Amino acid sequence: MENLQHSEMETAVLGGGCFWCLEAVFERLRGVAEVESGYTGGPLPNPSYEQVCTGETGHAEVVRLRFDPAAISYRDLLEIFFTLHDPTTLNRQGNDVGTQYRSVIYYQSPEQEATAREVIAQMAGVWDAPIVTELSAPQQYFRAEEYHQHYFEQHPLQSYCAFVVAPKVAKLRSLYAARLK
Repeated sequence: MENLQHSEMETAVLGGGCFWCLEAVFERLRGVAEVESGYTGGPLPNPSYEQVCTGETGHAEVVRLRFDPAAISYRDLLEIFFTLHDPTTLNRQGNDVGTQYRSVIYYQSPEQEATAREVIAQMAGVWDAPIVTELSAPQQYFRAEEYHQHYFEQHPLQSYCAFVVAPKVAKLRSLYAARLK
């Protein structure tokens, strides 16, 4: 990942469908030092992927980002987040259906919460349907199994990656070329 040392790093936790998609997008952005796939939002401690996939644990698939706010702002991250997933579909992204795929922002500070509220209000004017993205206080985070980390990089030809993740990466390159590493 990118070596960023000139300012204090911040954390963002976002859920918008399968974490493979979000991870592949955010790890390409300048200013993002680390992206990790994981689970948060449910009461079960240390859930497995299989448990989360049932939709019964309450957890969402999320990415946890470490980023340099001097290089990319939290607002910029959220605007990219809202561009690269559909925040108007409740508990689903495309064919991925269930509460684990919900659109959610787990703010890490009062400042992040305020920024998220502003961006959600701004995005309400962009989308034709109401925004259903949840805004939530931080909850216990659990790192996903090792085989989920950097999944797209390791399996670009796997069918889900080729047909779902790759188009999101292409959209990022098209819309945000100036922000890429």
